[in-house]
Amino acid sequence: MKKYRIDINVDVGEGIGNEHQLMPYVSSCNIACGGHSGDEKTMRAVIKFAKAHGVKIGAHPSFPDKENFGRQAMDMSCVSLFTSLKNQIKDLLAVLKEEHAVLHHIKPHGALYNKAAVDKRTAVVLVEVVKSLRMPVKLFVPYGSVIEKVALNNGLDITYEGFADRNYNSDLTLVSRKEDEALICDGEKVFEHVYRMLATGKLKTINGDEIDIKAETFCVHGDTPNAVLVLQHLYTRLQEKGIQIH
Repeated sequence: MKKYRIDINVDVGEGIGNEHQLMPYVSSCNIACGGHSGDEKTMRAVIKFAKAHGVKIGAHPSFPDKENFGRQAMDMSCVSLFTSLKNQIKDLLAVLKEEHAVLHHIKPHGALYNKAAVDKRTAVVLVEVVKSLRMPVKLFVPYGSVIEKVALNNGLDITYEGFADRNYNSDLTLVSRKEDEALICDGEKVFEHVYRMLATGKLKTINGDEIDIKAETFCVHGDTPNAVLVLQHLYTRLQEKGIQIH
């Protein structure tokens, strides 16, 4: 039987306050750093939880839009977007330095993530931000996306991400949160969703199509209803299958 090793990541520092319950079941976390949520206090608290559980730490920058939680695309100049994203990551880096922790990866949030997946202009800005850090950090990207191609063309170290608790369209975009079936909140269905991607390299879309996908890290959103229970179930079922979470 083939042995699998995967990463499970979770979006945190977003005001839910469940980080201490999530950390035992993940291997990476993405910390909101002021764009859609988060401040120095929340970043510091989450970093401490991550360190205590040996969880890799990532920055989770966003369009600067706390009012809409970063889930609406903003029309910004490239310079303004670059500056905002760079400053968000720098704020997290400053706290990481004080807490003697390191930045492992960067994962854009919400509308920024979705736009960079299909829009070259946005993807280029994100890649330039990562390059400007001059640090050996990974960039989480969706398979088959525009940002994947831009990042690879610029020599960045990427990690393919799949979404454990989200349904997909047949073009590999995520089903809009405005739709009733956007989220997968049943623990066993989340496991089946992840295991299919892992074991077959296929994704079953909302329309029942099977599409090729690559995924090395799988995300559960910290603000998903019953996120803790979903993660516990996913972790347990993966362990039962002999899948190493690292």
